[in-house]
Amino acid sequence: MPAETSNKTVLVTGFGPFGSHNVNASWVAVQELDKQWNMKGVDLAIQEIPVEYATVFKMVPELWEEVKPCLVIHVGVSGIASKLTLEQQAHNDGYNKKDVKGTCPEKNCCVNGANNCIVSNIDMHKVCDEINDLGIDVKSTVSEDPGRYLCDFSYFLSLNIDKSRSAFIHVPPLDQPYSGKQLAQGLQAAITAMLKQVS
Repeated sequence: MPAETSNKTVLVTGFGPFGSHNVNASWVAVQELDKQWNMKGVDLAIQEIPVEYATVFKMVPELWEEVKPCLVIHVGVSGIASKLTLEQQAHNDGYNKKDVKGTCPEKNCCVNGANNCIVSNIDMHKVCDEINDLGIDVKSTVSEDPGRYLCDFSYFLSLNIDKSRSAFIHVPPLDQPYSGKQLAQGLQAAITAMLKQVS
């Protein structure tokens, strides 16, 4: 965790291995982001989270409490993504796909009593346009469906804590077509654009 400073802190998480993703592109990209990070006045905190509902349910609120971030971005890998995919919203129910421990959340629900869907206050279309206008290697798109698995689950938890400072980005598998370094460049561009909306 970052040392006590007057700087703002951005928290970025990536996921551990699951299924065919023995090396999770999201965590590789987040680690590369940490190596490249050079944003003045903003500290970066990174955390790998396992593909386990119960652990994520416990970890995400704890990270908000410990880090006290100005912005939280969860990053996950999507086998169908070919661009940096900015998720606009997350869902509370429909979690019937088993995690790496073979479990699903109780009642296939994320937060009992919460809304069925929460939309981030961050305008992902605006963020997307800013990334694509930069002329960097990585292109971006916007999605309304994070997929009813741990990505959607973690995003909903953060949106339920503070929808004005929560985001989720899906990255493609490594080298399909982007390297970890290129994905990190895209993540930094996304964070720069998002911070304009939250600060």
